[in-house]
Amino acid sequence: MGMTVLLGGCGSTGSSGVTLRLVAADYGDSPANSSKKYWDSVVQAYEAQHSGVKVEVSVYSWNDVDAKVKAMVADGHAPDLAQIGAYADYAAAGKLYPASDLLSIRTQADFLSQLSDAGQWNHTQYGIPFGASTRVLFYNKTLFAKAGITTPPTTWDELASDAKALKDKGVTYPVALPLGPEEAQAETMQWLLSGSGSENGGNGYTDDVGTYTIDSAQNVDTFTWLKEDLVGKGLTGPVAPGRLNRADAFAAFANGQVGMLNGHPTLIQQAQQKGVQFGMVPMPGRTGKPRAAMGVADWMMAFKQNGHRDRIGDFLNFVYNEKNVLAFSRDYGLLPVTGSASTAMSESDAAPDKALHPFLEQLPTSELYPVGKTSWAAVAAAVKQNIGQAVAPNGDPSGVLTRLQATATAADSSAKN
Repeated sequence: MGMTVLLGGCGSTGSSGVTLRLVAADYGDSPANSSKKYWDSVVQAYEAQHSGVKVEVSVYSWNDVDAKVKAMVADGHAPDLAQIGAYADYAAAGKLYPASDLLSIRTQADFLSQLSDAGQWNHTQYGIPFGASTRVLFYNKTLFAKAGITTPPTTWDELASDAKALKDKGVTYPVALPLGPEEAQAETMQWLLSGSGSENGGNGYTDDVGTYTIDSAQNVDTFTWLKEDLVGKGLTGPVAPGRLNRADAFAAFANGQVGMLNGHPTLIQQAQQKGVQFGMVPMPGRTGKPRAAMGVADWMMAFKQNGHRDRIGDFLNFVYNEKNVLAFSRDYGLLPVTGSASTAMSESDAAPDKALHPFLEQLPTSELYPVGKTSWAAVAAAVKQNIGQAVAPNGDPSGVLTRLQATATAADSSAKN
């Protein structure tokens, strides 16, 4: 259900009667911890300092928020600000302010560079990072001990060996491989990035200049290994990877049925609530530490339709101060997108911060989806629907990746025309 929040107050430096409209995603899982609470606090503090500016915030679930903004833009009623999952289509359509037109030099310089880079379309930053996360390998310490495993894996061979030991002890999912349509693009990218050791590493979905390389020899080799060395040996559990969704895999881990699983920060609380004793380590690479972990970011963007550039920029500079960035990150178990807040979190041993340290350590070298490409939405959808076939018993990794590459190339060409 979407929730709409009208947050009134006093106003801003100079002009009077300015109302900024922000549409935001809900990171909470109940009304009690809805993002409404976060925005209530931020807007109340901002309006108390700025006479004449009112900020009206509408908060919607992740299931609805992107479609809500798309409909508003299509109807000619774009919000001033949107905090959603993708920005590239709006940037390409000329509907957004560049970040440099909005933010102070100090605010711009505080963003982590790889997040700012990922916010670029056509070499100009339009997407302003809002929340971030990385992925690590979670492992069940209790199941490891029962299987006689004393240390978590650091290579694929070790991971496969540990998975066999877990299977021999009757573990339902020795290593969960959620390649179902819910979030297969994430699980896929993690394996692609870990396809080699740190000396060269995998390229994920694209190469260093942004060209899709889904069917590279290295990526085909990665999925051939998954098919033959994990799935084919019965090490991924009773549900076919192509039908196993991320939420179901997380639930199985929290129920003590999974030995190993790639997970993001929300799994911490989910597992703790069920009393699972778990550890977290960087995802193993083929021969050692991968070149990069997978990073994910959500985006803030500002639409030009209503003007208000100065007021929007003033509000965003306030939103991105260290206090507010840390409050959001701590409330929702996400990583700060600014250097100042990241440093504060990394230096803190308080419970909510310390639990995020394994993820935070990976963020500076993480690689994000190619979100600056307007073709990415179509490519991600194709991956979600088809990648599970690559590891199916009769699947052909090379054939599946070749078809996905063709889809990506066509989508990219269409987006440029």
